[in-house]
Amino acid sequence: MRYLPLTTDDRRAMLDAVGADGIDDLFPDVPAAARLSGPIEGLPLHASEMAVERDLSRLAAKNLAAGQAPFFLGCGAYKHHVPATVDYVIQRGEFLTSYTPYQPEIAQGTLQYLFEFQTQVARLTGMDVANASMYDGSTSCVEAIFMARRVTRRKKAILSGGLHPHYASVAKTLTHFTDDEIDLHDPVLTDGAPGDDLAALIAAIDEETSCVVVQNPNLFGHVADLSDLADACHEKGALLIAVVTEIVSLGAMKSPGEMGADIVVGEGQSIGGGLNFGGPYLGLFACNQKHVRQMPGRLCGETVDAEGRRGFVLTLSTREQHIRREKATSNICTNSGLMALAFTVHMTLLGEEGMRRLAALNHRRACEVADRLAALPGVTLLNRAFFNEFTVKLEADSRPLIRRMAEGGVLGGVSLGRLYPEHEALAGCVTVAVTETATDEDIEALVAAYEGAAK
Repeated sequence: MRYLPLTTDDRRAMLDAVGADGIDDLFPDVPAAARLSGPIEGLPLHASEMAVERDLSRLAAKNLAAGQAPFFLGCGAYKHHVPATVDYVIQRGEFLTSYTPYQPEIAQGTLQYLFEFQTQVARLTGMDVANASMYDGSTSCVEAIFMARRVTRRKKAILSGGLHPHYASVAKTLTHFTDDEIDLHDPVLTDGAPGDDLAALIAAIDEETSCVVVQNPNLFGHVADLSDLADACHEKGALLIAVVTEIVSLGAMKSPGEMGADIVVGEGQSIGGGLNFGGPYLGLFACNQKHVRQMPGRLCGETVDAEGRRGFVLTLSTREQHIRREKATSNICTNSGLMALAFTVHMTLLGEEGMRRLAALNHRRACEVADRLAALPGVTLLNRAFFNEFTVKLEADSRPLIRRMAEGGVLGGVSLGRLYPEHEALAGCVTVAVTETATDEDIEALVAAYEGAAK
């Protein structure tokens, strides 16, 4: 009863109330092939705490951690140096015990750092206003699509082929039971290589389009000026949603807001966050002032009290917990508070000059590696312009080659054949990310691994 408080009679009464014969009737949308027909093979029904710790440690030892090998993986999650100060500050008692800002008068500290976070994100993205964060980059992207529909009263969203396929997949999943139309472009261009599809996106915009979603730099590392695309969107009454998965790039590139984006969403993991097997991460969301009342999540604002003292409040919080469900802009009912704090602390330590220097170092190291790899026989660089990530094409399927590199102790990149198994043209392509953490020894090991793979 400690862990299973409901009796058999309780469960039967609940099933009768919803008209189900059994528990399995509650999961008709889960494919039969994905359901378990019994206990997981090889997993004991019970074990002691010490036995579980030993088994989990044994399994963990099979992983090749990012800090144990030359690391050149990217595609939306990046290895950056996070100063020890960040972890120290976020674990101070003032932050660990801070109160969720439902009652602003007793959550001033939380509201203040969220206000600072919003300011940092707005300045980075070149937008008027940013919210107090969302779950991650992919859900932020879908929330932007929903927001564009509310603003334009249209339901067709055009997604660039250079958008991370996981983001596109989340968009399809969350619009599965709505009448939103997702028009996902092909990632492969007419020359058979992944690239910049801005011309195709511009041609596809019509009077039914609510928004165009484009990632910059895109999944393949291509960097583009979105100004013409923004103009084309606005000419047809659509919004431009710019996605940034590598937020460090904004230390070197023109911001999406300066290029005319209406909504900017992104993944903030690169600042203050580790890789952590995919989470927790940090969703960024910013927009123009005129659309702020359609922005999801919550917004912290600055004010003064009756005695003129500075204070902070929840200025906007149109969530289901605060208003009627049909009036809510989002069913996301929290923000990634701890990750937003880590982002704020790290960004504060960097400052504007530090951010620019970090971005320049990333770009310089990436150029060095790209030149070294492009000089190898059998390796072709596919990018004209990139930040800290680029795509190379090998003469053979890259998946087994990348796997052999990993077995040899070098994490040499992300095989696009794994992300796009349906596209044979991408089978030999690898996206390589180079950050400030790559040492000279790491680069030498990477080049040697590719040299061996090319043979």
